[in-house]
Amino acid sequence: MIHSLCADEARRCLAFPICEEKIFLAHAAVTPLPRVVAEAMANYAMQSSRMPQEFAEVLRDIRATRQLAAKLIGARWEEIALLGPTSLGLSLFANGIAWVPGDELVCYGDDYPANVYPWLELERRGVVVHRLRTEQPGEVTPALVQAALTPRTRMVALASCHFFSGRRLEVEAIGALLHERGVLFALDAIQTLGAFPLDVVRAHVDMLSADAHKWLLGPMAMGIVYVAQRHFETVRPTLLGAWNVHSPKFLTQDTIEFVPTAQRYEPGVLNASGVYGMKAALELLLGVGVENVAVKLLELKEVLLSLLLPLGFEVLGPTRGPLASGITTVWHPTVAAAVLFEALEKAGITASLRFDRSGREYLRFSPHFYNTAQELAKVGEVLAGALSC
Repeated sequence: MIHSLCADEARRCLAFPICEEKIFLAHAAVTPLPRVVAEAMANYAMQSSRMPQEFAEVLRDIRATRQLAAKLIGARWEEIALLGPTSLGLSLFANGIAWVPGDELVCYGDDYPANVYPWLELERRGVVVHRLRTEQPGEVTPALVQAALTPRTRMVALASCHFFSGRRLEVEAIGALLHERGVLFALDAIQTLGAFPLDVVRAHVDMLSADAHKWLLGPMAMGIVYVAQRHFETVRPTLLGAWNVHSPKFLTQDTIEFVPTAQRYEPGVLNASGVYGMKAALELLLGVGVENVAVKLLELKEVLLSLLLPLGFEVLGPTRGPLASGITTVWHPTVAAAVLFEALEKAGITASLRFDRSGREYLRFSPHFYNTAQELAKVGEVLAGALSC
């Protein structure tokens, strides 16, 4: 399906209208919507202009979306809540556990802020937060995690892929060592869901959060929150309302009894428009096959590097192998990334401009499966021209 789509430019542009406007290579940031996703949201909006927003089919489609999300990550639909952004799910995990002063948590200090601040806030509750430090951005290894564990460690919270360097986490290896020690594993999966396969059961992931607006090709503020059913009592819902607390006939009860599924983490009506958009995005990606997407992303990475390395660019993060991702971050020793970023923008090419703690500028490219080698060749041409000026 990927080959046939990319071989037919008219079909590609129809499916991904952004292709008619520009070359978009920033899916690690905020994605443009595929046509089917935009149409699903628009159709829901039009239906909602003719009837109440929560019409009969909505509950059915919410259930179907949970099932699709569960299929994507190897979970059960009863373990899926439909919430975004990613930081909302991570905050639910952080705040829902009955921490005891002296409990310890391990996270990565140079992760994306959404996967650091919810854990740092626990220090106010007496939790000791160990922030992993690495020589290279995102270089979190099983050995580094193991060295940080103590008998008081209750949770390790990491990202499945570093947003800056594009280094993927060894999720299964880390999950296995934590599972052996009875340590909870919380995963921020926004930079891999939709791009690389994940099986939360095989990887011993206890809880996961990921918004749909990156590699899932879905809308903002709608995502997948997973909590393994065995941890429903461990991670107590901290947002309460009529949707997640047992309220027969909408009558308040004297005691709080949560619904028996992960709906317990959804306090009120859902972002139905976002649900329809994410449902369409999940159907698209599952139809293509996430394993096929992963192969294509690594092929595009090789093409991109074959164009950039001869121009003198240096690469941050893995270039191939099991730790490489669809994110390619580079810098040039003689020309500022901001100058090159501006040249790309003028040529209708969207990348991302990023910075490290020393202030060095980088270009970050993150194409998706529908991008083509011809588009990347245009990137090489523009950058070669900008470097020669």
